[in-house]
Amino acid sequence: MDAFDVIIVGAGLAGINAAYRLQTALPHLSYAILEARADLGGTWDLFRYPGIRSDSDLYTYGFAWQPWDQGTALGSGSAIMTYMRNCARSHGIDEHVHYNRRLRTASWSTPEQMWTLTVSGAEKDRQMQYRARFVMVCTGYYDYSQGMQAAIPGLDGFKGLTVHPQFWPEDIDYADKQVVVVGSGATAITLIPELAKKAARTTMVQRSPSYILSIPNGGKTASWPVRLLPARWGHAYTRLSFLVWSRCIWLFCQAFPGLARKRLRKGVEKELPPHMAYDPHFNPRYNPWDQRVCLTPNAEFFRCLHAGKADIRTGVIKEVVADGVVLDNAPGDKIPADIIVTATGLKLQIAGGAAIEVDGVRVRPADKYLWNGAMLQDVPNLSLVIGYSTISWTLGVDTAALLTCRLLRRMAGKKASSATPRAEPGGRLTPRRLFNLTSTFVTTAESELPRAAAEAPWQPRTNYLSDYWFVKLGRLEKGLQFVREKSESEKSL
Repeated sequence: MDAFDVIIVGAGLAGINAAYRLQTALPHLSYAILEARADLGGTWDLFRYPGIRSDSDLYTYGFAWQPWDQGTALGSGSAIMTYMRNCARSHGIDEHVHYNRRLRTASWSTPEQMWTLTVSGAEKDRQMQYRARFVMVCTGYYDYSQGMQAAIPGLDGFKGLTVHPQFWPEDIDYADKQVVVVGSGATAITLIPELAKKAARTTMVQRSPSYILSIPNGGKTASWPVRLLPARWGHAYTRLSFLVWSRCIWLFCQAFPGLARKRLRKGVEKELPPHMAYDPHFNPRYNPWDQRVCLTPNAEFFRCLHAGKADIRTGVIKEVVADGVVLDNAPGDKIPADIIVTATGLKLQIAGGAAIEVDGVRVRPADKYLWNGAMLQDVPNLSLVIGYSTISWTLGVDTAALLTCRLLRRMAGKKASSATPRAEPGGRLTPRRLFNLTSTFVTTAESELPRAAAEAPWQPRTNYLSDYWFVKLGRLEKGLQFVREKSESEKSL
């Protein structure tokens, strides 16, 4: 049985970043990365649909320690995969990855002060075990094996091809076909311009629209300070600029939702073709940033509408028939379809669906609060590396990784074998939402997500700058219970 000081679960952005932070801050510790798939990359290895790209800027979505140097704010899926492979290889992180190792159960033993991880290999009936003093769970936030299933009446009777973007077939031919994309989120906004290049007609069918913001994504958009500064300083300046920009937009939307709605509307109306109305196709029911704002580089989504190869229909699907889709607000008007793409969202999942046990008792994450957004209450030596929902995900996983490294150093200084988040006996916590979004994929899964509270140290993380300050200088021990390492004589008893 292989044993390590730390085991990182997942070799996506969060896992690679955690490995870098760990080997930089604590080079004497041994570690391994367990990756369920045959390659690193996580999301960017899984998703293969046409036009796949980031919906956050890569200057903040990329690693702080390895500049994104492609010259575009939004990056394609293939470019992001190349970037991640280069980062892992150049820092020797890829040598620590154990592929085709899906975590099934993580079991903590208090007497041994040790985790035992049971994993399955490429052959699912073959199981192996690893042991570790500390576990960092970097599996992301959604189910890789199943997308969110939307209830679409009559879909089973559709005679054409039905595709979910999460499982895009390599051999699908949509050239000269009638394609209907169900959904209005980031995936749909990304897919439609690419599908429209080959399809005879691409129609987005949405129950309600999302906010869409066009941002420049050219190759030479650097400001004059960036052109004058050394490369690494220029990257730091650009990263900080995008960080401040995204934070200010979010704060503006929270403080002045009516004004934010007007500004976003003005930007969309400027890009729309003459034949398309803002209302109802671009007039969301909610305030800006109650759900994520969709980004479109260089207005590509609007440009495909101008070209006449794509269209939008807004309404509730009454039924799917053998060769098309019928909306309840236009029952006599069938939208023809050869292919239906169900871009209806992700199914949220914590720890990749693995079971977490403490002394033989299974832990239900939804029953536990998150200590500083990074550790499950009453679970020793395990960090859930979760990112932000309202700014770049990677900023959040980086603060979680840095916090974990600081905790490991503190444990070594205290000669502690474990640290366990504990709520004060008799204390009352005021529940708060973990992710401050009203998106369907979030609200439908809230009963499965860990809890946050209004009181420290159980508050949700939303502000990178304050979180980073806490990681470096905050009171770390609040809410933690440490267990001292046994001496050699005590171990022999």
